Amino acid sequence: MSTSTELTAEVTAEPPVTAFMLVKTTPEWLALSVQERVEAFTAQVLPAIKAKTTGVRSRFYDTEFYSARVTDVWVWEADDHHAYQLLIDALRETPFWDRYFEIVDLLVGTENGYARTYGVEAVASVST
Repeated sequence: MSTSTELTAEVTAEPPVTAFMLVKTTPEWLALSVQERVEAFTAQVLPAIKAKTTGVRSRFYDTEFYSARVTDVWVWEADDHHAYQLLIDALRETPFWDRYFEIVDLLVGTENGYARTYGVEAVASVST
């Protein structure tokens, strides 16, 4: 059980930022071979992210077989809002941003923010 000091620290600490980056591939990206795509990403995008950010992690989800508007969802987790800002600044300086992918939407939030705001337990479903 948390002491009141620990609980206060948990509630007032800045929560990690989660961003759902909804993107659509461009004809330029699709014209590249799979190997060229991997090389472009590892040579042009990842080095910019590593050089300008810390405390960010990502996961990719393919959606093109379910959606015509969004082909991929890139989920980013950043330790704080500044790390997220640096990430976006880094991505905007690469061909990823509006050359290889159209940024359709950015949905940014913090997990269970309402629970921290109101000092209640987070509500989540559990499958049994």
